[in-house]
Amino acid sequence: MNKSISDAPHKDEETYQLLEQLDHILKRPETYIGSNKPCHEEMWILDEKNEEGPKIIKKEITYVPGLYKIFDEILVNAADNKQRDSTMTSIEVDINQEKGEIKICNDGRGIPVRKWAQDESIYIPTLIFGKLLTSDNFNDNNKRITGGRNGYGAKVTNIFSTKFTVETCSKEYKRSFKQTWTNNMRDPQDAIITKTSDNPKEFTRITFIPDLKRFQLDKFDDDLVALFKRRAYDVAISTGCKVTLNGKRIPVKNMKDYMLMYIETSEKEIVYKKVSDRWEVGVAKSDHTTGFTQVSFVNSILTSEGGKHVDYITEQICPKLIEHIKKKSKTAGENLKPMQVKSHLFIFVNCLIENPEFESQAKKQLATERKHFGSTCPLKDDENFLKDVIKKTGIVESVIN
Repeated sequence: MNKSISDAPHKDEETYQLLEQLDHILKRPETYIGSNKPCHEEMWILDEKNEEGPKIIKKEITYVPGLYKIFDEILVNAADNKQRDSTMTSIEVDINQEKGEIKICNDGRGIPVRKWAQDESIYIPTLIFGKLLTSDNFNDNNKRITGGRNGYGAKVTNIFSTKFTVETCSKEYKRSFKQTWTNNMRDPQDAIITKTSDNPKEFTRITFIPDLKRFQLDKFDDDLVALFKRRAYDVAISTGCKVTLNGKRIPVKNMKDYMLMYIETSEKEIVYKKVSDRWEVGVAKSDHTTGFTQVSFVNSILTSEGGKHVDYITEQICPKLIEHIKKKSKTAGENLKPMQVKSHLFIFVNCLIENPEFESQAKKQLATERKHFGSTCPLKDDENFLKDVIKKTGIVESVIN
């Protein structure tokens, strides 16, 4: 016999729940930002104590993927503005370890300080940082080379912060804007809008205090800060901007400088080429104990697990190295497979991909197929580049030996 509606359990006993989206994000963070629990993993972090200057070293650290993600969302937002405004020159990153506060500012075009056409009670900066599922990236007919895609982005940083402040200045609208949210984005303060001069200095600054208890932490530890700092170095290379870290300019001028922070070798043993405005590639010999190693960026996002862009590069280089090795040593070249050669490579890739798709919201691996990159990076027919890889890096000798 079917139960009647009156047989429904008491309200306190009901097993089915309806959550507001903000509450769902807080309750199920792994869907939006990755795990909110500390984990152990080998990561590349900044070592500022090296006698020869800062180095990027691989070390097993304890960090929280979700906390790292909300920091990165704001950093990549700042980097994205370089694609919107080519006159942007600088990004400032300030990490206050004692206060648990992070501040990221860029000097590119400010956010439009105007009312939203669909609801004139809301200003555009409020829409971007305080309303879920809002974005200018939803039109997939537009060819974007920025990092955002799904309309969460900076909002999840706001949601996982006890305090979040956005400040911006718009030359177009001759207004500055400041607004603060507290209590995990639940409590917005009134926006402060001020008229400016006719030619104000544009900027956007985000200041936030992560809600550490939601990440099972009570402070920023040294390893976490070293991970954040490493990402500031990454962005200096991926954007070409002057990046300051806690008030000091990052001393890395180009990709070669950056590569030498990872590799214990001389500049003569690395090969680098800026193929186009959308592709930069560096090649060096990998340490034989670690196998294939890659450091790559897609639209300033660190793709720590590589993806289709890295495959695209290695699949052009490895066959050419095999051809040379077979000529040089029949024994070494016999039955030699691309994967065996690949294990001797340390590859650096910095690229801009149109409308990039990733394997997950964590964006560790590029999923976009090659035909949809929006550009090419032809290396297999670049004789000078391949000759340098063969002669300078020691990869061929490493494979033969």
